Amino acid sequence: MVGTENLKRILDQICRDKGIDKALLIDAIEEAVRSAVRKKFGSRRDIEVQFNDELGEIEVFQYRTVVEEVFDEETEISLDEARRLDPEVELEDDLGEKLDNIADLGRIAAQSAKQVIIHRMRDAEREVIYDMFRDREGSIVNGIVQRFERGKMIINLGRTDAVLPREGQIPKRSFKQGDRIRAYLQEVRQESRDAQLVLSRTCNEFLVKLFELEVPEIAEGIVKIMGCSREPGFRAKIAVSSIESDVDPVGACVGLKGSRVQNVVQELQGERIDIVPWSPDPAKYVYNALAPAEVSMVIVDEENRLLLVVVPDDQLSLAIGRQGQNVRLASKLMSWRIDVKSEQRYANLEDPRYQTLLAIEGVDEGMADRLFAAGIVSAAVLAETEPEALAAAARIGEEQAAELKQLAAAIPPVAVSPEENVPVVNTSPAANDESEQTESEQSPAPDASKAVVDSGDGETAAGGQKDTTSQDNMSSADNGEQPENGGGES
Repeated sequence: MVGTENLKRILDQICRDKGIDKALLIDAIEEAVRSAVRKKFGSRRDIEVQFNDELGEIEVFQYRTVVEEVFDEETEISLDEARRLDPEVELEDDLGEKLDNIADLGRIAAQSAKQVIIHRMRDAEREVIYDMFRDREGSIVNGIVQRFERGKMIINLGRTDAVLPREGQIPKRSFKQGDRIRAYLQEVRQESRDAQLVLSRTCNEFLVKLFELEVPEIAEGIVKIMGCSREPGFRAKIAVSSIESDVDPVGACVGLKGSRVQNVVQELQGERIDIVPWSPDPAKYVYNALAPAEVSMVIVDEENRLLLVVVPDDQLSLAIGRQGQNVRLASKLMSWRIDVKSEQRYANLEDPRYQTLLAIEGVDEGMADRLFAAGIVSAAVLAETEPEALAAAARIGEEQAAELKQLAAAIPPVAVSPEENVPVVNTSPAANDESEQTESEQSPAPDASKAVVDSGDGETAAGGQKDTTSQDNMSSADNGEQPENGGGES
């Protein structure tokens, strides 16, 4: 006997705490004791280890063959000695003898047994955890912050611990030990030397699941989240639609006085959330996605999945957002590339004289805007401008201005048709002087207020009025954006 009078009680306690099957634990102990006995008495012995449930102890038996003359004491036993143990034994029988002196197995053997038990228990516990959480992968779990390890956060989920890696944590938002926390169960690993359960609070699915918990219409399938994009800790956008015409998807997500969306915002520790109506029409969809900025016109390139969005000049910074955040989130939400331009720049791009400026090597849209605003409305005018004035208008050095003058002289000029007041390309040598005079003296810079204004649903509105009904459904506004020059592309 191995001095295990409390072994049965200990096994029962471990099975309750770890959720491990008792039979697996008994097999682990029997294997550990068998390994320890063989290290103590030799590996050639025929050893059998059994757990006696009634006595609550481990019993070890050594089997040897009954022979007349013993040549190997480890595997054979004499007939006389065997009959002292069992009077009915015969030659060639296998006689089992219980070993009573195995309590002192030695330090090495005991350490080996301990390692075997720990290894088998870990394997069994890993299987239990996998079976317990594999069906919960892709859901939200609740836990308590246990400790921090090299930037990772260890979360206690009750029966086991999960890891929240650094990339899964919202930046600039801190938790301390003992805080309650909710996170998205991103991965459940069956075989892993590290943590089996990996959590995340920065993935898009976490935001979607939070809305499913807060909005009954989403859980019931009446309202669907069609898209989601996040910059964790700062801002997010979700697109929603409803399968029932009498249910407002945006209003359902916002809740009475904003209660539902505010619960999600608090869980994300202040992350701003824009809720926009989804539309199958890319033009209408981007009109909603860029709100609260107004959109004048949308040009759709379905082949390249590119949207050219034209906005009023005073709405450009709002449409692009701080450091391009608004248009970047809208691009991720739609999975389309979005190029945002102001009405003034779009009008300039449509002007053939402006295109002659862009045709000059070294002139980008920003420099062309500055030149156009200073009255240098074409390459022909630029070629006649003094280097000092050109350098001041373009904000460049005089040497570079002189180079631009030489390059501009090679660009074909354009003239304005007096009948239709529409710029036309004029490559006739006889008309060059007249066209240059017309451009420099008669043609003012394009007026952005006269640009065609197209509402998000494709209807043209006169006088710059636009359909803004979709913007009233926004849950938050992007105020205080930094003005940016030109357009933004994401």
